[in-house]
Amino acid sequence: MSLLGFSHYNLRASRAMLDTLRDFYVEVVGMQSGYRPPFQSFGYWLYIGEQAVLHLSEARPDETRPAHVVNTFDHVALSCSNLAAFEERLRKFEVRYTHDYVPVTGQEQLFFSDPAGNGVELNFAKGDV
Repeated sequence: MSLLGFSHYNLRASRAMLDTLRDFYVEVVGMQSGYRPPFQSFGYWLYIGEQAVLHLSEARPDETRPAHVVNTFDHVALSCSNLAAFEERLRKFEVRYTHDYVPVTGQEQLFFSDPAGNGVELNFAKGDV
């Protein structure tokens, strides 16, 4: 028994918010909208390369979360290249972000939130800036 890697994460929201999130992750972050099996529910699968890493699923209007469940999700982190191009894109779409540097690894990081308030971290390895 062993883990093989990361598959995907799923965000649930209203239909209107799903369209907003899809547009944000495609236009701003750079994912590609791609094939999604014909499930009964509405949604999108967003890809990085060949892998569908973000599933956007429509929350039913009558859907409620159990009161005892606490959402502990903070952010997703993505490996990237070309820091300057990403900063330019974030400015173009007027996305507020912070830029951080990790001295031990030389890694550069950009932090921002998607339209639903979920955190996004873009990581740039030393030399990929």
